[in-house]
Amino acid sequence: MENKTAQKNTVNPVRDKKSEISAISNGINKKTIKGVVVSNKMEKTLVVLTKRFVKHPKYGKYQTVEKKYKAHYDEGEYNVGDEVTIQECNPISKEKRFRIVESS
Repeated sequence: MENKTAQKNTVNPVRDKKSEISAISNGINKKTIKGVVVSNKMEKTLVVLTKRFVKHPKYGKYQTVEKKYKAHYDEGEYNVGDEVTIQECNPISKEKRFRIVESS
């Protein structure tokens, strides 16, 4: 009987997977992106422009890909041209999925 219980304990990796999933949902592995503030005209919302240098899959040429994100902030004042770091979070509105973490 002791061998069967020992096998059950070693074969049950479900707890490990659940703990990994809960760690991911708690915010440990969320995207952080650096960018530049492009617009600050909305209340508690900034538009942040990010740039990535990506290789084209077919032709192999490197190109700059730009994308704008809307990010939420509660406190502080940000101006156009400020460099900020944004982090992924739960949806705040239809288009806001990021929040301001720090500015430099």
